[in-house]
This record gives sequence, C-alpha cells and structure tokens, in this order.
Amino acid sequence: MIEAPAARAWPKSEAESLPGKLIIVEGIDGSGKSTQLDLLHKWLVSQGYLVVFTEWNSSPIVRSTTKRGKNRRLLTPMSFSLIHAADFASRVHTQILPALKAGAVVLADRYVYTAFARDAARGVSRSWLRDLYSFAVTPDIAFHFDVPLDEAIRRITLSRAEIKYYEAGMDMMLSEDIMESFQIFQGRILDEYHRLTDEFGLVPIDATQTLVKQQQQMREIVQPHLADIERVEGGDLAEVLRHSGLRGRYLQQPVWAEASE
Repeated sequence: MIEAPAARAWPKSEAESLPGKLIIVEGIDGSGKSTQLDLLHKWLVSQGYLVVFTEWNSSPIVRSTTKRGKNRRLLTPMSFSLIHAADFASRVHTQILPALKAGAVVLADRYVYTAFARDAARGVSRSWLRDLYSFAVTPDIAFHFDVPLDEAIRRITLSRAEIKYYEAGMDMMLSEDIMESFQIFQGRILDEYHRLTDEFGLVPIDATQTLVKQQQQMREIVQPHLADIERVEGGDLAEVLRHSGLRGRYLQQPVWAEASE
C-alpha cells in the first residue's frame, strides 16, 4: 500500500478537530492535476461521500479586482501575492472550513503551495509567504503532479491558442519572447515545487504515467483516509450540506454512478 507522508502542519491548524478531509492537488501548468482531481471527485461521489470542490482564485469577492488588475497589467509581485491571499482567505472561511466541519471531503485544485511556488518564483520572501498563509488548514493529503518542464510545455502548446501575460511571467522581464519567458518562469515554479515537496511532505505523482495509473495511485493513497467519513446512501448531497449551514456555487450536485475500481 502506498502511504502519504505526513504534511508539515501550520502552528494554528484546525485540521485535527475537523471531521472532514481536505485533499489538494498541485503542479505546474500542464501537469494534468485538474484532470486527475476531477476523476477522483467523480469516484468519491459515486461511493456516496459528501464532496465539495474549490479552486484557486475563484472567490467572487475578489475575482473582479484580480481580473481588472491582470487586464491592465497593474499587479506587482507583492500585490499579486496579497490579492490571491485575500481570495484564499475568503474561500477558507466560506467554503473549506464549513465543509470540513460538516464532515465532507473537500477537494482543492491548488492550495497555499501554489502561492508558495509562484510568488517565490517572482521573488517574494518564502518566510513572509509562510507567515501570510499561517491561518490555512493543513491538508490531509497534498499531491504534487510532477512532470518534466518540456512535457508540460508540449501539452500547453497543444491545448491552448495563446499563453497569458502573467502565466508566462512577462511581468518579471525574463525575456521579450513570451514563450521563452514562459519556459523560464515555469521552470522556476517547478524548482519551488520540488523544494516544497521536501519541506511539506507533498505526495509526488509521476504525471508522465498513464491517466489510469495516476488515478489508481491517488485512490490507493486516499482510501485509508476515508474510514471515518460518513457516506450518504441515495440522498441529495447538496441538500445534506445545506442542512449543515453550507451555501454557494461550490456545492456539487452528485452524479450517481457505479464505482470504477
């Protein structure tokens, strides 16, 4: 059996007192993490678990501000960091904590490690970033989908018509050529992820394996953490969560299907 290494906890983590489970995925663009999280999501729902999904930079409170800053190219590395921290804080208190208190399995597409990697790659102090996100709940499992830079870039160029300005790190003036800047910047982020894997005990997944193999590894690691999680047989999961005080667009209507092992 594959076991997840213990993640380093923040000093004030509430994780031990919460009945739910927090499972997160990380990786550079093109790593395939979102695809694998979606497959895990569908499997968990088919098994009858309460599942709540949240993703990076999705809080309606700061979304318009972030979009405006990006469109006008006004964001500095520090302001970029602070605005994403505001987004994360909003989601922690309106989505993640209520769901964990309700006993749900929370799946997060990117977590604080995205800020640790991207912002550090932009030159923001690593220790300052740890302090900024010290309120975060420690995840039960944090997966890092590790993929070579050249493979990630190949996937990105095949699936997208263009690379975005900040995604390419153009604000860092690494190169006047957007693709070259993208390669340099994403390489820095990948280096930071390898640092974080050692520091926080992220669970590495070889993202060059087949989709089936990656999903099998995820489920094998996740399964032992579900022993104490209550299942709902044949009910409306969203309605159950609402009875626990949860509201919002992040509630996922279940799709009942046979489990695929």
